Amino acid sequence: MTKEVNDDLVVVKRSGQRVDFNGAKIAIAIKKGFDSVYEEYDEKEVNKVYEKVLKAIEKNYKDRKTIGVEEVQDLIEEELKKYNEDVYRSFSEYRERRAASRDAFVTKQQHKFVKAIENLGLKSAKENDSKRENANVDGDGPMGTMLHFGSTIAKEFGKAYLMDNKYARAHDEGMIHIHDLDFLPMGTTTCNQIDLNKLFTNGFSTGHGYLRCPNDIMSYTALAAICIQANQNDQHGGQSIPMFDYYMAPGVLKTFKKQMKQMVYDYLDLDGFLGEIDFEEVLKVITELETIEFDPKEVFAKYITSDRLEEIFEKAYDKALTKTDRVTYQAMEAFVHNLNTMHSRAGAQVPFSSINFGTDTSPEGRMVIKNFLLATDAGLGNGETPIFPISIFKLKTGVSYEKEDPNYDLFRLACKVSAKRLFPNFSFLDSSFNKPFLKGNDPKYEVGYMGCRTRVIANVVDPEKAVTPGRGNLSFTTINLVRLGLKHGIVLGERDKADMKGFYQEFDEVLDLCKGQLLQRFAIQCSKSVNNFKFLLGSHVWIDSEKLEPGDKIRKVLKHGTLSIGFIGLAECLKALMGEHHGESKEAQKLGLEIITHMRKKIDEYANEEKLNFTCLATPAEGLSGRFTGIDRSIYGKIKGITDREYYTNSFHVPVYYHTSIQHKMDIEGPYHKLTNAGHISYIEIDGDTANNVDAFEKIIRIMHDADVGYGAINHPVDRDPVCGYVGVIGDVCPRCGRKNFEGVPVETINHLDCSC
Repeated sequence: MTKEVNDDLVVVKRSGQRVDFNGAKIAIAIKKGFDSVYEEYDEKEVNKVYEKVLKAIEKNYKDRKTIGVEEVQDLIEEELKKYNEDVYRSFSEYRERRAASRDAFVTKQQHKFVKAIENLGLKSAKENDSKRENANVDGDGPMGTMLHFGSTIAKEFGKAYLMDNKYARAHDEGMIHIHDLDFLPMGTTTCNQIDLNKLFTNGFSTGHGYLRCPNDIMSYTALAAICIQANQNDQHGGQSIPMFDYYMAPGVLKTFKKQMKQMVYDYLDLDGFLGEIDFEEVLKVITELETIEFDPKEVFAKYITSDRLEEIFEKAYDKALTKTDRVTYQAMEAFVHNLNTMHSRAGAQVPFSSINFGTDTSPEGRMVIKNFLLATDAGLGNGETPIFPISIFKLKTGVSYEKEDPNYDLFRLACKVSAKRLFPNFSFLDSSFNKPFLKGNDPKYEVGYMGCRTRVIANVVDPEKAVTPGRGNLSFTTINLVRLGLKHGIVLGERDKADMKGFYQEFDEVLDLCKGQLLQRFAIQCSKSVNNFKFLLGSHVWIDSEKLEPGDKIRKVLKHGTLSIGFIGLAECLKALMGEHHGESKEAQKLGLEIITHMRKKIDEYANEEKLNFTCLATPAEGLSGRFTGIDRSIYGKIKGITDREYYTNSFHVPVYYHTSIQHKMDIEGPYHKLTNAGHISYIEIDGDTANNVDAFEKIIRIMHDADVGYGAINHPVDRDPVCGYVGVIGDVCPRCGRKNFEGVPVETINHLDCSC
């Protein structure tokens, strides 16, 4: 460990700069050497080499005050040569290439290359020809620029030229993780809750063409998918629709009115009434149908002159309602298929999309909710479970939670579909931290979540705009809590009791570091203009963006977004500090809540000081937790219950490997939802098939509700039939092809599945 090395030792960098010795950098350098040779290896090998290098430094430099960075690398090479020839050779060759690159950097050729990168990232298409070389790629748009850079170059350029070295160093050393670092030069924001009503009222432009206001439900869902796709090309995160049912309901009503008018014409014509009654009277009926909702009986009553005419009107109504319901299902089916197949980011990926729904109690809104759930239940072309949009059913007392509520039947349907398809997830508008934002039945004050968990509602910039639609996260950075726990806890055997004073002191330093880094990135985002984000800002998707002129800087609207500081691995942090995680003891739970309460309080102070929406995030990135684990294992070795797995536990979650009850897990995790105002989620992992036990599924959702959870999901096994490709819950018989579970798989199918092409 670094404690063996002379505490006063200073490293002299190639530039002559002197910095305190940091053993973590040595471990990371060795790890990169192994990474360059092996896809998989035991991190104990890295730790062994690391310990030997530290011992060599302690032995040879104990009486010296300084050590050169090249001397350190010589020692690494020396130990690698003894231990692993392949890694030694790779490490040595990399040093030679880096030396050559440093020599080339000062040349005129390299200087021109660096300037070209600067031009791509910091100048508009009007100022730079290379950004206009392809007419189909918007050189000013963030995704067009991304194609020119390449993710790796953009990331390294951002670290070298656009941020202070202390932030880049903390990221590289695994103390923090700056999310979507490769998009830093483009100044993109993370995500947005799209206000479709604003876009649909007067039509909108995607930057390549203008689209009229839609006039039926098929057009509504088609344009909703286009909005998600267009906005994804202006942001590096996900896109969500905060009240999908309310936004789609007018499209259902328009469709119904069209169908109703046509049915009235058809039935009157077929029955011969068009020749028997005054045509002007028929036109009055048709005209008045333009103003009706779903029940036109009062309109009909004025024109009923016979029982037969009344019967015709009733038949027209029933037929129109049936056809509208069928068309709405087809529209929802198309929406689901579109979002699982359409490309964004120049074809690089499918948009990360989410929708929130469940509280519209109008007949047309309920028709939207029902048919979207049925389309999700049906799955994709081969019965596959659709991944997008990540759907979130909003539960609210008086609307959908109690059996007497008008949308309780849709809540039950949501449970049934989720038990089969994993989605929808569930959000709880009655939670102690979501309910205060509600204002009557106005849906824009209902909290909407991104599928990944991001939450935006409070607004210190303008409390009158504490709404969900039109807002989103600007950027977020995550703290490695486990590293702090390892450095100040008992697990390394350096102390009998955790040094909590030292823990909080360093925690505050890292929080301040994150604040500074987020502000620096915010300044880059605010330096852009409307021209850089032609849909997000040009079509007024972001809140207040309609107030911007084309050349305006955009801080005045971006300030409504959130700047989030997240955390990962609370469970492993507690294990390192005191030997138990929060699922194992009340004492650990108490300490866990104290740590995250401290974090939230500090972040709230940032928000008040800066008058910006700094928020606390329960970070979603399991992949990120694996990055932290690999670095920490290289430094500290494999420690049972902490670094001995391939990942750190998601945010505040009780570890999935810890066996406990559903009630206990929710009782432990629930209090953290209130503290993490930037976003959170709790999962329940179930081993068996829940599709045939909707009552049990609903009971779990109610446990979440009672534990004051804001957003929750239930995960369960999803099967895949090897013959027909059906993806979903398969019992004894595949619901698509009828294959029984004891029947073999045809040889030609096996050959096809094994084919390398």
